[in-house]
Amino acid sequence: MDKNWRQTLADYVLLGWTPCGFGDWAVAVRSPDGLRAARICPFDPAYAAFLELCRRLPGNPYLPEIALTAELSGGGSLVVMEYLAPAASDEAAELKRRWSDGGGDPQLAAVRAAADAVDADFRASTPWWDGFDLNPGNVGRALDGRPVLLDVFCMDGASLYAQILADASVVKASFPKARDVLDIPFIARQSRPEEIADLRAAWTVTPA
Repeated sequence: MDKNWRQTLADYVLLGWTPCGFGDWAVAVRSPDGLRAARICPFDPAYAAFLELCRRLPGNPYLPEIALTAELSGGGSLVVMEYLAPAASDEAAELKRRWSDGGGDPQLAAVRAAADAVDADFRASTPWWDGFDLNPGNVGRALDGRPVLLDVFCMDGASLYAQILADASVVKASFPKARDVLDIPFIARQSRPEEIADLRAAWTVTPA
């Protein structure tokens, strides 16, 4: 798509989709009928790995039904999927335990095996890769009640953004389309004004 994440988010809101959540890397809006959610992200190379996992296991009940994916201008991404409510803390913890144990559920075991293979592929090709992240926020509950994984992979964001401060050209060379690297929600939520200023200065002084 030739629109960036801000323009895409605005389009969905104007169509009646309602903001319903945000994480460290993306924001989400829910469709007017409540059936779907759109994950709109300025920058998150790790989510491509999760989409690859979903492609490898279509119909697996522990993975969301994906309706649409698109790359956005500036290095962002759009994913439209079935709506997933936040899972209860005990439900998320139980799924994480069963993921770690690796037995008793062939469908979950299939996700874990495929995820191991995807992790190996992306670890070999994606700078600042950090592997698995099964925090409670990455487990949702589908409308039919089943627990569903929202994501299982992550980047080493701290090291990536430290590299921007040290020499942003290294990050730009690794992700040449990623003009909106500094727009992730984590920075907006957690960074002090002087930290934001330092990041933006480092990013803009280095030619793309």
